[in-house]
Amino acid sequence: MSEQHRVEFAPSGLSVTVDAGTTVLDAARTAGADLDSTCGGRGLCGRCQVVPTNLDALTPWTSTEEEYTGRRPIAEAQRLGCAAQVCGDLKVEIPSASQVHKQVVRKTVDVGDIDIDPTVRLHYVELAKAELTSDLRGVSEQISERLADDYAVTVSRIDATVLPLLAPALKAGENSITVAVRHGHEVCGVYAGFIDRALGIAVDVGSTTVAGHLIDLASGEVLATDGVMNPQIRFGDDLMSRVSYVMMNPGGDVELTHAIRTGLDAMVGDLLDEANDQHGESFTRDSILDMSIVGNPIMHHVILGIDPTPLGQAPFLLATDSAVVVDAVDLDLDARFSKVYLLPCIAGHVGADTAGAILAEGPHRSDELQLLVDVGTNAEIVFGNATHLLAASSPTGPAFEGAQISAGQRATAGAIERVRIDRDTLEPRVKVIGADVWSDDALFEMQTMKLEISGICGSGIIEVMGELFLAGLIDVDGTIRSDGPTKTDRVFADGRTFSYRLFGDSDDPAENINVTQDDVRAIQLAKAALRAGIDLLCEHHGTTDPNAIASIRLAGAFGAHIDPLYAKVLGLVPDAPVAQVSSVGNAAGAGAARALLSHAQRTEIEETVRRVEKIETAMEARFQELFVNAMGFPHTTEPTPNLATETDLPAAQVRAAGTGARQRTGRRRARS
Repeated sequence: MSEQHRVEFAPSGLSVTVDAGTTVLDAARTAGADLDSTCGGRGLCGRCQVVPTNLDALTPWTSTEEEYTGRRPIAEAQRLGCAAQVCGDLKVEIPSASQVHKQVVRKTVDVGDIDIDPTVRLHYVELAKAELTSDLRGVSEQISERLADDYAVTVSRIDATVLPLLAPALKAGENSITVAVRHGHEVCGVYAGFIDRALGIAVDVGSTTVAGHLIDLASGEVLATDGVMNPQIRFGDDLMSRVSYVMMNPGGDVELTHAIRTGLDAMVGDLLDEANDQHGESFTRDSILDMSIVGNPIMHHVILGIDPTPLGQAPFLLATDSAVVVDAVDLDLDARFSKVYLLPCIAGHVGADTAGAILAEGPHRSDELQLLVDVGTNAEIVFGNATHLLAASSPTGPAFEGAQISAGQRATAGAIERVRIDRDTLEPRVKVIGADVWSDDALFEMQTMKLEISGICGSGIIEVMGELFLAGLIDVDGTIRSDGPTKTDRVFADGRTFSYRLFGDSDDPAENINVTQDDVRAIQLAKAALRAGIDLLCEHHGTTDPNAIASIRLAGAFGAHIDPLYAKVLGLVPDAPVAQVSSVGNAAGAGAARALLSHAQRTEIEETVRRVEKIETAMEARFQELFVNAMGFPHTTEPTPNLATETDLPAAQVRAAGTGARQRTGRRRARS
């Protein structure tokens, strides 16, 4: 009887007794320890590295380790589990990078800590060379046998599109191939020779922008990121205008579907090109094995080729609120080995993007109350905790993103993104995208020499409104104060109302960047719709005290750039302490990435959305009253004691009757 030794694995604590000469990888498999390997123990992938605590209990370095040239170098003090053999009682640590269900923190998409468990994995197999006298089964059967023997994978089916590719891949790889296995039993892709990078793409399809991330499914590494304008913009700035386009133009739904699918397919190519350029790789579209997509209900339906018009009118009925899995080629995406997972929708106006945000920020995993707001053209709001979670959508419109604002523009180079107004002189200073300094810095002119300071983007719009209010130039009711011209020549009469010259010094007001009374009204309407939706959810939950909210999280491409203080000054959110208000970035996209990297995360969100209470703001009589109350800065009726301790609030103006009336003004052209 051969000598036996005990092997203990950390951090799991699992242990097993094996014969001397057993590899650490085989011992881990016997014990059920979480040790990765793509190549099946052939010393090619380097994923099975372990840290032994007593080197004497392992055989010396082997020729496999000495000659190893794989992508992942053998780290100091580590051994290849497939090569190192047990020769004594042993304790080994399996580092995170070598675990199948490894944890990952991806700052670029803020997915947080998750256990990586993708639906698709790669396995390398070698088949016996066929001879005339060989008694071998078919290629697919041989592959199934090897997968069972080497990886304990029981194949239930080999995709019909893969079958014609097996023999050519086997020939090109000289009887060695790498197969992609989905859900642990479906062969969905094949490659000649040894391949150890399986890629996936997580996409957030917003009304205005589309953001995608190319991710290594095994490691969670973000290889490339791309953001583009949603090509559907030409059919309308907001969702309802696009639905109206479909209603008024036969075949309009097909046009919308074609536009977004074409845009997504182009993004796939751009992501691959970026990854190849940055990392010196040679990825192709066949490298993509999985995709996840989030989007609002209309984007969700249009991508799938479903008529979105039922979502444009009561009762706002979804075609499906379940998660959807479809072949990528069926969405006109050139990625033949990939499927696409669309996260579940919640309600007719609360979509898969909200589900993704919930998955990323985790209000359903917390006992404390969380308010999660995805600020965009259509704001999604989630409020509650693990016990009771509510969600709603509020039609804020595109004002926050620059539309409907006289000098508004998208966040591009030259756009004003930050604003400060001196409380004594009422002189402004601004910061623009593309420059590192404020406008009162001596280097500002040099840094902006090649920039066209052409307007104000979303974050700048929020800050200039907040600053004008804090400087006492805008009153609580949103009126640019009539005594402004007596305080500064930057406030000037503009018809029956007043405007503020933010940037530029031309004698022609139209050549400067101004903030008009209509601009203020547009922001008031947008923020009141958002705040009314928040207040409605708080009332339904039974929690109207802002101090009871443990955290307020501003999400979305726009929400990520909002200064929490100015969010409170404008009254976008309730008067919780400002330290509890934070920007969390693209939470919807982070949720898509989590669903891409973990099957468990998919199960979690599919179960969670079924427990969310849906509030349809359009059907709530109380919404209109809350909307009117929220028009004021910061709020018409709610006190703001926390805000009063965080900044100096101005005194309200007593105005004479008939002043401050609203009159529409034309768009002001920016200084060239």
